[in-house]
Amino acid sequence: MAQQVASAKRQQDLQVQYSNYKETLQAIAQKIGDVEQEAEEHKLVLETLTPLPESRKCFRMINDVLVERTVGDVLPALRTNADGLKKVLEDLVKQYRTKQDDMEKWKKKNNIQVVQQ
Repeated sequence: MAQQVASAKRQQDLQVQYSNYKETLQAIAQKIGDVEQEAEEHKLVLETLTPLPESRKCFRMINDVLVERTVGDVLPALRTNADGLKKVLEDLVKQYRTKQDDMEKWKKKNNIQVVQQ
């Protein structure tokens, strides 16, 4: 009887750990999607503004405030932001792969087999 209780407790603990791994992976995947979307928006704006004269007026959203600038003022900041987003995206993908590898090692260590429904 005590062995069954211990076995059930261990199984429950393993299920909780598995759920935590899955939730973490889903959260990272969501962040990756958000950053990819943001990077794509930056790319489109850069493609639109690059051929324009630097003295041309444009508008930029900064902290929910629309400010008037020139293309020459905005392009360097946009490039910097786009490069930063690429770096963040690379880091998130690396983090996702690491967490996925950790989960696979954990599954092998605990002899876990997932049955898809």
